[in-house]
Amino acid sequence: MILYNVTVNVEKGVEQEWVSWMKDVHIPDVLATGKFTENKFFRIMHDSEDGSVNYSVQYFAENIDHIMEYQKEFAPKLQQDSIDKFKDKFVVFRTLLETVE
Repeated sequence: MILYNVTVNVEKGVEQEWVSWMKDVHIPDVLATGKFTENKFFRIMHDSEDGSVNYSVQYFAENIDHIMEYQKEFAPKLQQDSIDKFKDKFVVFRTLLETVE
């Protein structure tokens, strides 16, 4: 199992709009690619010095090939959709994690 973790720092002024958009539009669009088996969406519980808020969006894939296909075929457009919608109101950090058995 591979976890594609997307940590997002969002300006407080657009937080509610961003959360709604993520739940209603972006996450369903990512899952519709067929590359992930499930997802989880968390608010990170700590105070940022600049007053922003942080979220972790986690997408689970069966293998690294699905992640690579997602990144090549779908990620550029979906990431651009986020930029078009929220411009400079967020910062994203992406991490891949592998299950240790």
